[in-house]
Amino acid sequence: MSEQRIGGTTGSAQIPNRTTHITGWGHEVPAATLTNADLEKIVETSDEWITTRTGIRERRIASKGETTASMGALAAARALGVAGIKADDVDLIVVATLTPDHLMPSTAVLIKGALGSTRAAAFDLSAACSGFAYAYAVAHGFLTAGLGQRALVIGAETLSRSVDWSDRSTCVLFGDGAGAIVLEALDLEAGQGAASRPGTLSFELSADPSGAYALWIPGGVGEGADPLIKMDGAKTYVYATRTMAAVATAAIERAGLTPAQVDLVIPHQANIRIIEHVSKAINYPMEKIFVNLDKYGNTSAASIPIALSEAVAAGRLKPGDVFCTVAFGGGYTSGAFVTRWGADPAHGARAASVDPASIRVVRPEGGAKADEPPAVLQAFLDRRHR
Repeated sequence: MSEQRIGGTTGSAQIPNRTTHITGWGHEVPAATLTNADLEKIVETSDEWITTRTGIRERRIASKGETTASMGALAAARALGVAGIKADDVDLIVVATLTPDHLMPSTAVLIKGALGSTRAAAFDLSAACSGFAYAYAVAHGFLTAGLGQRALVIGAETLSRSVDWSDRSTCVLFGDGAGAIVLEALDLEAGQGAASRPGTLSFELSADPSGAYALWIPGGVGEGADPLIKMDGAKTYVYATRTMAAVATAAIERAGLTPAQVDLVIPHQANIRIIEHVSKAINYPMEKIFVNLDKYGNTSAASIPIALSEAVAAGRLKPGDVFCTVAFGGGYTSGAFVTRWGADPAHGARAASVDPASIRVVRPEGGAKADEPPAVLQAFLDRRHR
């Protein structure tokens, strides 16, 4: 039996006799909304300028006490509820994020504690906006290798705390939120081909360091440290339009399918113009592409799982449907996966049984204040609640 790998020259997700499938899903977004009109009071811009260039009308902003870990934990709790399992039924927790609460410990470990899990392995993964596709692939490999039966795959971000609110080219784009899925191993019957095989069908992952400093966060420590997002918007836009179409096409082909056999595309929600370009490039109708960026903006690694959760709730996925996700992000990274949906959408109602007050991230006294918004946003939030 020849070795098969995820990515590289084969890209097949079909390890003999085992794949994975999604059994739970959920998301969490902050209550506070920052509209384009609100941004006009913070930076020199306009609703018309933002909407026509990006399609974004508003985004959610984390308030004091809301963090990547707290939102990720609540999204994960809802995914567990939808799947009908407990935290200790999970063998692995992978969190895709570029805005962790701390450099150490990992956000995944904080989420594990908030969920009350005692046995899962847990770690963070950094691949920017492509992070959820990467995390899904890692969890798939873990489960199909026989290292566990279930994984929580989470994308969570508080980008509002990594944005320069005086830079109108970037601050208008980003928002906060989290989404999560439960991914379970699934044994296959002999001889199942692409036309009938359930669960995860294929992946395409890539990284191009030629754009490493076109979209980045310098970071560092001490004098000269810079924790804010920098972006060459023109270069990134051109690369994203080309790459997302190519990656989606490759993933669909590796699944043994054509675009016409895909029922829904869930792209990274960065810019409506990029999504429209992908639609044209792969000859796929816009009405079969799920879009929610007008409400949330670019939530990086959280983008696809939030959209997936909302797509199920909107009745856009039913058992037997094939969907493709595709993302592009800083690094440059890109990723896509193709999956046949098998869960009952009605199970989404189970998410309402989760009590948000029961999910709490434990923090020590003092230390970095990961749960506080930037001063300019805190002033805005204070005025909003007067």
